[in-house]
Amino acid sequence: MLDNVQLDRIQDPEIRRIVQQLANLLEKALVEIDVLRAENQRLKDENNRLKGEQGKPNIKPNKPEVPLQNRTDHSSEKQRKQPKPHGKSTKNVTIVLDRTERLSLDIRTLPPDAQFKGYERVLVQNLILKTDNVAFERAKYYSPSTRKTYLAPLPKGYEGQFGPDLKALVLSLHHLGNVSQPALHSFLAHAGIKISTGTINEFLTRKQEHFHKEKAEIGFSGLASSPWQQTDDTATRVNGVNQHCHVLVNPLYTTYTTLERKDRRSVLRVLQNGVPLTFILTKDVLASEAVRLLPLKWQKVLSTFPIDTPQDETTVLDFLSTQMPTLSPQAKKSLLDKMAVAGYKAQTAVPIVRLLLCDDAPQFPGLTEDLGLCWIHDARHYQKLQPHISCFQATLQSFKSRYWDYYDRLLDYQKYPNLAARQVLWKDFDMVFVPDTGYTDLDCRIQQSVANKDELLQILAHPEIPLHNNASELAARRRVRKRDVSFGPRSAEGVASWDTFQTLAATAQKLGVSFLAYIADRVSGRNVMPSLASLITERSATMKLGASWA
Repeated sequence: MLDNVQLDRIQDPEIRRIVQQLANLLEKALVEIDVLRAENQRLKDENNRLKGEQGKPNIKPNKPEVPLQNRTDHSSEKQRKQPKPHGKSTKNVTIVLDRTERLSLDIRTLPPDAQFKGYERVLVQNLILKTDNVAFERAKYYSPSTRKTYLAPLPKGYEGQFGPDLKALVLSLHHLGNVSQPALHSFLAHAGIKISTGTINEFLTRKQEHFHKEKAEIGFSGLASSPWQQTDDTATRVNGVNQHCHVLVNPLYTTYTTLERKDRRSVLRVLQNGVPLTFILTKDVLASEAVRLLPLKWQKVLSTFPIDTPQDETTVLDFLSTQMPTLSPQAKKSLLDKMAVAGYKAQTAVPIVRLLLCDDAPQFPGLTEDLGLCWIHDARHYQKLQPHISCFQATLQSFKSRYWDYYDRLLDYQKYPNLAARQVLWKDFDMVFVPDTGYTDLDCRIQQSVANKDELLQILAHPEIPLHNNASELAARRRVRKRDVSFGPRSAEGVASWDTFQTLAATAQKLGVSFLAYIADRVSGRNVMPSLASLITERSATMKLGASWA
């Protein structure tokens, strides 16, 4: 019945309001029925499983078109992306030739009047994989006076009975190609290499200090390359324990850092690139809600702590445990977070991030001077709305059309920023996001977008930042693919290896550097290729990623 009702045609405002309320109540009931049905089916499936039977089979529909109420994909990529003409580009100009081979014809097989017209070039790519086993005969001398034996040193990179090319191939296949350790062992065995799985594990995790140092340098150069950064996180299971991999990116680099938690102090540790946190009790911290909600006796005790003096985490924890022993864990966490943020903003060991582009998770607000929110994350909430009543479906579709039209205008502003367009876009936001559609769920969602207006429109002040957080989500997907193949590291060395080499691989890709060549250069000890950190610094000078701040 309500499918045929058009609310805008009801003349009497009171009747229109009543019908609208009834429609929202019905919509709420239908949504709850769908949730209860899904929960009931899950319980039935679990009951059948416990009895040794099978649950309801997940049979995909024949047609790609899925009813709105059954959709689970909340992606906004089709609406966000603008269609671009597809043209296949030639790759021959980028191929590096190793040799040229001239092919001839037997003229005896040609007609007598055949005339020579030169050569036609055909480029063929090939890759040769073969063993290069070598026996080094090292000169050996003995000195009776010193009672020592002197041996000619092995070439750089050949320590440990395996050559640098093999080590570089193992590292590249594992971290770039996501080849698991058992698969690596099988591959090398078929290639004629006699090697144990333990040795492969040592290649991947042991004696990688020089690579860990390069990872730290990449993080420092990346933080210095722009005043804004993007971040996201994804789960990583370490020896059976759930942890979190934090990614930090901008157009020049990507870093991976696996930590036990994803709270505010964990994000600060990522922003400080491994430099230990400092904690400062400032007047702003004392005036904050985290302190004002404490009992008066604890406020007096806290006032005896040194003001505006950087302290390490151990000192602060010792003070709280001895002087404020009954302080609740939540109050302690809130206080430590406030002091850590104050310490981060006062430290000079690493460049301070001015704007953090992320999703609307609760651990991000307040960490940096400004916060930018992802429009794709915001749109995802609207994609999740699945109204059953046709008038609400039309209302939602109309709003989403206005939403993406406004998004396209922001993209145009990003290409040609100017003050007049900035003022118009700021004002038009309030015209697009008006929570009076009559569809209650949509109005609630619009109100949340309105509350995030400043964060969503950071692009008006800083046109160089992206409108979405896809770069960090794609970086997190690299860890997800790795996790799907290898499940997770099992030791601290394995965690460091995953973080370091994924950082090197992702950053090398952004800089257009061959990861295989880079690893081979470092493993062999040649060190001819410039460091990725130096390339970040060099290119950031021309890209001007922080132009609006300047």
